[in-house]
Amino acid sequence: MKVINKVLVVGYGSMGRRRIRLTSELLPDAVFYCVDSNVERQKQATEDGHQAVSSLQEGLDIHPDIAFVCTSPGHHAELLLQIVAAGVPVFTELNLTSNKYDMLLEASVEYQVPIFVSSTLVYKKQMNLFKEMVGKQSKPLTYMYHVGQYLPDWHPWESYKDFFIGRKETNGIREIMAIQLPWIVDCFGKIADVRVTHQKCTDLDIQFPDSVILSIVHESGHIGVFVVDVTSRKATTHLEVIGEDIHVFWDGHNDDLFKLNIDTKELESVEVYASEEHVEGYSDNIAEEPYRDEIREFIRTIDGESPRYGLENDAYILGIIDQIEKEYMSQYNK
Repeated sequence: MKVINKVLVVGYGSMGRRRIRLTSELLPDAVFYCVDSNVERQKQATEDGHQAVSSLQEGLDIHPDIAFVCTSPGHHAELLLQIVAAGVPVFTELNLTSNKYDMLLEASVEYQVPIFVSSTLVYKKQMNLFKEMVGKQSKPLTYMYHVGQYLPDWHPWESYKDFFIGRKETNGIREIMAIQLPWIVDCFGKIADVRVTHQKCTDLDIQFPDSVILSIVHESGHIGVFVVDVTSRKATTHLEVIGEDIHVFWDGHNDDLFKLNIDTKELESVEVYASEEHVEGYSDNIAEEPYRDEIREFIRTIDGESPRYGLENDAYILGIIDQIEKEYMSQYNK
């Protein structure tokens, strides 16, 4: 394995700090260099024991071994191109636009540098278990999936108007779809057709719907309903997978996954993780293990292993989301 001593982290917000904390567990001897234009965050990084730098070029001049891009998800492309051109393997957080993806793919090949795209739920063991269960079925399945949380509760310490989830281009509905659709497609297959219903039922000062219902037909023959909202006053994740030979229920945590025993008609608990780690300030259905696992896979890609989810996969998902938004975005212009 390549020796990693210097880690560059672009963006010292909540995700940047999470990546540092988890990466330091895997690479305890690494030194972290934090790029952030915000002087207060530079100060915080220094107080936390890291090296603070004020620009990406200054960080690249240190010749880091790997880099993480943890800035707002609408503006990653230029940063990634600059990092790849410097020959540095890079991990990018969730992208909400496919801007310059063709250039990124070409640059990755030209400079022989991996670009690892975060898709945390692809690495969550529950989702891998669902994929295994679905793969064993010989008949089409139906699923019902609801994910929602009231927008101001996402980051209670700041106004949603000052956070990217409140902006039209990188809105909270789009973010939930970008987080969830990768594992849904991985589990049930590519999307053949999607029909969209939407509304705005809150007084939130936003230029996008707060509630969207997707009726999805997969190329595999499976069908599903995916409800996405930024309205739910209790953070909600609820999944049912239904078929003649299977019925699965999940409410987003480690201890609430159940599978119906078809013979006895009893619900049987399915334990996935022996325990889960949670960080204060986040919803209790957000666990740290998948974030840690995708960093492990990023490190393995440096030695030539192919990731489970790459730029091509991400471009496909973002294309689906663009298609969905065309159904309604023009109706929410102020």
